Amino acid sequence: MTRISAVISALGTALLMTAQNAEIFQPYQSIDLRLPSVPVIVSDPYFSIWSPYDNLTDGSTRHWTSADKPIQGLLRVDGDTFRFMGEPLSVLETLVPMAGEKAWNAAYTHDRQQPGWEKPGFDDSSWKRGQGAFGSDGLNDVRTRWNDENSDLYVRREFELRPSDLDEELILMYSHDDVFEIFVNGVPVAKTGETWRNGVEAPLTQEIKKHLHAGKNIIAAHCHNTTGGAFTDFGLYAKKMGVDKNVNIAKQKSVDVLATSTYYTFECGPVELDVVFTAPMLIDNYDLLSSPVNYISYQVNSTDGKEHDVQLMLTASPKIATNTDNQPTRTSIVEDKGVKYAKTGTIQQPILAKSGDHICIDWGYLYLPAINGEVAIGADDTIKNTFMRTGNLPASMPQEIVAANAAEAPILAYVHDFGKTSHAASYTLIGYDEIKDIEYFHKQYQAYWAHGGDVSIFDMFNMLNSSYASIMNRCRAFDKMIYDDAFAVAGKKYAEILSGSYRHVIAAHKLFKDDEGNLLFFSKENDSNGCVNTVDLTYPEAPLFLIYNPELQKAMMTSIMDYSKSGRWTKPFAAHDLGQYPLANGQVYGGDMPLEEAGNMLTLIAMCSKLDGNTSYADRYWDILKTWADYLSENGQDPENQLCTDDFAGHWAHNANLSVKAIMGIAGFAEMARMKGDEATAKKYNDRAKEMAAVWVEKAREGKKGDTHYRLAFDRPDTWSQKYNMIWDQLWDTDIFPAEVMRDEIAYYLKKQNQYGLPLDNRKDYTKSDWIMWTASMSPDNKTLTKFIDPLYDYIDQTPTRVAISDWYDTKTGEKVGFMARSVIGGHWMPMLAKRLK
Repeated sequence: MTRISAVISALGTALLMTAQNAEIFQPYQSIDLRLPSVPVIVSDPYFSIWSPYDNLTDGSTRHWTSADKPIQGLLRVDGDTFRFMGEPLSVLETLVPMAGEKAWNAAYTHDRQQPGWEKPGFDDSSWKRGQGAFGSDGLNDVRTRWNDENSDLYVRREFELRPSDLDEELILMYSHDDVFEIFVNGVPVAKTGETWRNGVEAPLTQEIKKHLHAGKNIIAAHCHNTTGGAFTDFGLYAKKMGVDKNVNIAKQKSVDVLATSTYYTFECGPVELDVVFTAPMLIDNYDLLSSPVNYISYQVNSTDGKEHDVQLMLTASPKIATNTDNQPTRTSIVEDKGVKYAKTGTIQQPILAKSGDHICIDWGYLYLPAINGEVAIGADDTIKNTFMRTGNLPASMPQEIVAANAAEAPILAYVHDFGKTSHAASYTLIGYDEIKDIEYFHKQYQAYWAHGGDVSIFDMFNMLNSSYASIMNRCRAFDKMIYDDAFAVAGKKYAEILSGSYRHVIAAHKLFKDDEGNLLFFSKENDSNGCVNTVDLTYPEAPLFLIYNPELQKAMMTSIMDYSKSGRWTKPFAAHDLGQYPLANGQVYGGDMPLEEAGNMLTLIAMCSKLDGNTSYADRYWDILKTWADYLSENGQDPENQLCTDDFAGHWAHNANLSVKAIMGIAGFAEMARMKGDEATAKKYNDRAKEMAAVWVEKAREGKKGDTHYRLAFDRPDTWSQKYNMIWDQLWDTDIFPAEVMRDEIAYYLKKQNQYGLPLDNRKDYTKSDWIMWTASMSPDNKTLTKFIDPLYDYIDQTPTRVAISDWYDTKTGEKVGFMARSVIGGHWMPMLAKRLK
């Protein structure tokens, strides 16, 4: 039995012997940290629903991409209804359609325009006429081709409004790739950086609406395509609110996020409501770690000592199973082993038919079971009117097919009737069956939990239902372990950071087995380019897995090693990725990262070997590892201008931190050779690493005694950068670099910190949270360590960018620069790994 299993088993048994229900609704510790986005229902990169607000009622729940994925919660108390989750379901009535509904006409040009082109009175008679959407070949709904890199598109589209339209809540919706700006009657509505988004909803403020009038108006958009795909589409909609728009809003009293569970408490008149969302992601139980099913536990307590008539309702939208709102869906009631399920999914079911970033799943099915309650499907107004009036569900439709998620789209509803009570508790479940989860070298696989098809989604629901008490208590024990382990390293703030990071990391992966029985654990490079199993994500996220389950670390590396061993990848360094999620059929990234990825893989495999106490995993790939070590030896002393993971401010040759990575990769190979008993090889590569380190120190050092630091690039005086790759020298106690190098760097970094942390280097104010924690781990004592942790805590707590933690952010403003929901924040565990190995 592993340490984790033993701890969880002991704690879980103890908890089962105490007041079980009370424990389930009490967080192990109260949490002060305000996460920018709170995990609600999470499983993998597709089934991932968050609340990016202070209060669960402040808005709709969303996918990490910000796509609307509505789940709502209502509590009826003595006939009064309170909303405790989500916002009233809204319907967007089309005023000006996007291309998914019908083609639209507009004037357009690719010629660069002067200011004024966006105004209503501008003469566009010389422009071409075309139909939207505009974009690259192969993209959905494109009717006018625009594919040129480094080119511009200007579009002017006239539309008419009725006088009554001006009184509506108006939403401008747009999709774009890349840099984009859009205007209504010459007034700017949105302006983006270099990014791509689908279905962004921009409410028109009263100030903008002042410029609208009955009759003809104009929407003008400008999009600049830098490289790759290009796209422009937009439309205007009136937002119609549901029947529950005027219900009471539950008063949120607290929210606490632990490793596997999010705890909310609400005041609903004379009743207090506790709701706990649990993803049973136990790191040493692969069935639960990969589970597509989450728990929703709920409890009511009278606050006035009286009994009250109480009913709880949860609803879910078919939008959860679509990528775009215009996809036809089928929603139905199905039954298995006497349990009814509300089920929804797209009609087309394009299984594994698309890959990329900022897309949502549109195959498979969402399930809401009648476990401890009743379920029905029906129109939003019908379902909610009946519930608010009677506390019950209306008779369910057996099936509903809609052409689009518009006014006629049904909702899935679950109701639990507590009856007259002063205290009661129960739970239900929610899950998503992706049918096929990942494609690996042109073979489609299901997630681990399905065991090759032997376990159905209904089996999984049944297993989690029958094991509810024990799993919930094991999750609570796991939450306690994550919190306590972190607290022992650096106190409360660090414990809260790690508690809030755990589900974020796990939900960015997919766990499965291939036909050879290899355990594979693939990350998705969220909010970047959508690459699958990217090595420079596997590297920064490693500390979490090296501490709690190194087999999962190997499960991220095996496919990269086999890619080389199979002969599919023949270069003398590791591949960058295996494809674009969920299609892992070979590297798709446009450029290699030779030193970066070879160094990453060597150090990680060396670390795994040390934790195993043997080189059995490395031995399977020894010749490949030696080739990579030789490449680092030949090319790592003074790196050429090549891609690496720190290129945000541009590529620089002679990168000192990249050279450190190469040196420690060579040292890692030497350590593995020593473990194999090959002392000659160990001495050869260890001597080479020390020789390179000595040269490195001479070329990188600058500053006077007492203010010494080491350059960002060997040929760039008056520069500095985080040298986080040096941490392996400390963890392995290899003395490759003189001790004063790490000491001097840490002292220098403390002088360069801003309000929200240490910049990545001297070029910009932005940083990476994972690398801050790697760098902080070289601190000589806890007092110094907390000087790095405290600003990171403040960033997470105060950032105005409400997304699943962005690892790339501005250290002065706390705003996101790029990236969100990425697995790299597994790097937040590096201080713990460093303490464990000291």
